[in-house]
Amino acid sequence: MKEELAWTKFLRNLLIMVVGSRNRPQLRRPTWIIVLISIVCVFLVAAYIYPPQTPKHSACYFFSSEGCGTTRVEVPKAVARELTDRELESRVVINEILNVDPAKTRIPKVAFLFLTPGSLPFEKLWHMFFKGHEGKFSVYLHASREKPVHVSPYFVGREIHSEPVGWGKFSMVEAERRLLANALLDPDNQHFVLLSDSCIPVRKFDFMYNYLLLTNVSFVDCYVDAGPHGNGRYIERMLPEVEMKDFRKGSQWFSMKRQHAIIVMADSLYFTKFKHHCRPNMEGGKNCYADEHYLPTFFSMRDPGGIANWSVTYVDWSERKWHPRSYKARDISHQLIRKIASIDQSPHYTSDIKRSVVITPCILNNLKRPCYLFARKFFPETQDKLIQIFSNSTLF
Repeated sequence: MKEELAWTKFLRNLLIMVVGSRNRPQLRRPTWIIVLISIVCVFLVAAYIYPPQTPKHSACYFFSSEGCGTTRVEVPKAVARELTDRELESRVVINEILNVDPAKTRIPKVAFLFLTPGSLPFEKLWHMFFKGHEGKFSVYLHASREKPVHVSPYFVGREIHSEPVGWGKFSMVEAERRLLANALLDPDNQHFVLLSDSCIPVRKFDFMYNYLLLTNVSFVDCYVDAGPHGNGRYIERMLPEVEMKDFRKGSQWFSMKRQHAIIVMADSLYFTKFKHHCRPNMEGGKNCYADEHYLPTFFSMRDPGGIANWSVTYVDWSERKWHPRSYKARDISHQLIRKIASIDQSPHYTSDIKRSVVITPCILNNLKRPCYLFARKFFPETQDKLIQIFSNSTLF
């Protein structure tokens, strides 16, 4: 501060000495030129001797090596992390699978993978959906609690070996893989749809069949949730293979092409990471649910361009509760089904401080399309009304 005051006083005295008072006789032009050059020289010498001392001005100082303008910030160059042996092995296998053209089948089938505690409450409705399309679909049933009782021949003998499944536990992901493994044994199965016991169709079979098989993507829900119920569930024990910037969230109800089903079965690295480090009651009181994070994160890292980032199964999370909205018999109408079937953008409700909603337009082959082929959660009491609507309407 003292040096700045001294510098200001020095300039004031210099001007008085050189220019003098206002009444001084006018100097000839050569003399003025000499005076101006002298002032500039004195200014430069003084500026060099008395540089500004405050940090605010030093970044834009004339003699500074940084120059004027925006302060330069040295950004360290990103150094590519050396992959672990398991990462290298995983990438080789996944890339090889993705680079192989899918085997051609005469009549490709859609595999329906039902994850249910026991009997399927909407089996009559699904029977109507499948009827007349034999040879274009297959059914697999994972009943985790009790042996199902069937009312439709399409479901008889379609149970696979099942294990108990706990809500929010990793056993949910293991059950999904178990269903995929059984369905992959049939080479004609080219697309795989995971459904729950509360799911219903909202479109006719032909529409669904063309929608899934005439596109080359998997419908895996995937988005970033920076809040406590998204990235807040991440723990650093997932390092080095899974960083927080890679962590994703999404609905577990996927629909995927055969190539993707195979790489899910081939994956051991990320499957193991999530098995050990994404579960309820972790350190720090965190609760991580692998069925909401494993597949979205896995596909976002290994084949982000191969997924559509939305699920074809509609669910209403707009109430922002622990469970989505459920539908009872009094809620069922043509208008409700029409509304669900016509939605063409998928909302994702985040848990950040702004309570943001991430909207994903449903675009296939460069065209905006309806998002949903199925919907949940419907109470068993709704089946009769749904069958009536399904029978008497072209809406589906």
